[in-house]
Amino acid sequence: MTIPAHPGPSVRTFLDEAWMVAEVAGLVWSIPALARQPRGRGEPVVVLPGFGASDHSTWALRAYLRGLGYTARGWGLGANGGDVRALAPRIIEAVVRLADQTGERVRLIGWSLGGFIAREVARERPAVIERVLTLGSPVVGGPKYTAVGHVYRRRGYDLDAIEAAVAARNRVPITVPVTAIYSRRDAIVSWQACIDEANPHVEHVEIDATHLGLGFNAAVYRIVAERLAAARPG
Repeated sequence: MTIPAHPGPSVRTFLDEAWMVAEVAGLVWSIPALARQPRGRGEPVVVLPGFGASDHSTWALRAYLRGLGYTARGWGLGANGGDVRALAPRIIEAVVRLADQTGERVRLIGWSLGGFIAREVARERPAVIERVLTLGSPVVGGPKYTAVGHVYRRRGYDLDAIEAAVAARNRVPITVPVTAIYSRRDAIVSWQACIDEANPHVEHVEIDATHLGLGFNAAVYRIVAERLAAARPG
């Protein structure tokens, strides 16, 4: 699949993503239906934020999952600065510790770059991960096909080299189930970069959403609840 170069941030990007306000309103109206989704049994869930965001951005999703009965928590590392090589080992350590403490495999949910990191954790430690769900995550090319590519360039990163490194990593299979939620209306991450054609364990689910609204979208919440319940043994 050919991925077009991302044009970078613009007034059009801002206007497109401003529709997230409607998604928040839709989420509020959908609360009664969402409350009827399958309930959890205390299973551990860790939600990872996107680039530049912190646990504050995922509070609504975590609150919803706690309301369903899951033990949902944030990653506890402050703002996501985008250094995957530094962040992934810290998440791996925390997830292994959580699995040891609970005696259960961990469910990972990652928004945007958080989803990329969640996949890398699952790639390295499949024995402690039950399932991964990604929300608008650029699993191909790294930041190259996103609106924040210019930030990485200013920091001195070679985006072509990152893309090659990501491709090399993707040749190591992820063996746990992955659900990749994406939207063609995403103005931050090129939707084509969210498609993992090489991995048979990845299920792709297309929805109609903005990138910034993925964490407040009723369809996302429904899919997350359904997939978490499907991951439950027995």
